[in-house]
Amino acid sequence: MTDPVVAKRPAGSGNPGAARGVRAAQHPSEAPIPPTPEAVEKTPHVRPGDRIFRGLATGSGVFIVVLIGAIGLFLLLQAIPSLGLDQVNFLLSHEWNTTDPNNLRFGILDLLQVTVFSSAFALLIAMPISLGIALFLTQYAPRRLARPFAYIVDLLAAVPSIVYGLWGIFVLAPLLVPFQSWLNSALGFIPIFGTGNVKIEFGGTIFTAGIVLAVMILPIITAVSREVFERTPTMHVEGAIALGATKWEVIRTTVLPFGKAGYVSASMLGLGRALGETIALTIILNYTNTAFGWSLFDGGSTFASRIALAAAEFNDPRSAGAYIAAGLVLFVLTFVVNAAARSIVAGHKEYE
Repeated sequence: MTDPVVAKRPAGSGNPGAARGVRAAQHPSEAPIPPTPEAVEKTPHVRPGDRIFRGLATGSGVFIVVLIGAIGLFLLLQAIPSLGLDQVNFLLSHEWNTTDPNNLRFGILDLLQVTVFSSAFALLIAMPISLGIALFLTQYAPRRLARPFAYIVDLLAAVPSIVYGLWGIFVLAPLLVPFQSWLNSALGFIPIFGTGNVKIEFGGTIFTAGIVLAVMILPIITAVSREVFERTPTMHVEGAIALGATKWEVIRTTVLPFGKAGYVSASMLGLGRALGETIALTIILNYTNTAFGWSLFDGGSTFASRIALAAAEFNDPRSAGAYIAAGLVLFVLTFVVNAAARSIVAGHKEYE
């Protein structure tokens, strides 16, 4: 049999590197065929359902932005005439008298102070409790217990505000009267525990209202914090355990640093909820014309409760404009708080 003929490359021809295993340069005739103009101009097929969904999603986002802007514009336009008729400083006056449309005298200083003070007190109570509940549900509780317990906490958000208000004034307030009296007598030298502008025996103090508000915002802070803590990277937790960390050390070195921004953001959302609460505080807080004195045993009105109590005065556009101006300040305040919560989360990629 004859040996097969093997073609050999002529010496000195082609790419010398080919003989050493180096890929030879591609011949011009082997170059890829360039795409035709029809192929370049051809666009991918988009299904009608995709177009509809994209349009609905975009329209919904635009609608929300336009709606918020329209609300703010409406409040501003309705408030300007009454602000022009105001006989006192709108931002710095404690006086509020809108019964005579020809002599409007309204300032929001007391409303602003009571609103912020009661909400901050509620937040001070709710934040550590929410943190403890969220850590218990995500780190300590067995799964068969954590799930139903989380549902129970979330159900607190479904309770109507009027139920919280009635519970606060008829059940909680009488129980807190002895404790408030003791705080006032024992720590009265501290301004926030000093004698307020309403009687403690009536129960309608900021102390009572703050505790009720804390219960109302508890499920919001707990739910968001729980979701954030559950997203702690497993590798971080396992790494801490491998280094011999205890359960608390794992939480302190991995869970809390990872979820700190989310926890703060959840607290800000709870604060925004507390600032706008209406019915519960309308029922609980005792109305008074005395200036707010920065005591937990003061009464008074928040923005929302003052507006709710004055529905009978809305028959005159000038008097109604005074309350709309107060509502405008509340609108801006809650918008700033919620925007701050969003900005805290936006700076952390792990939450995106």
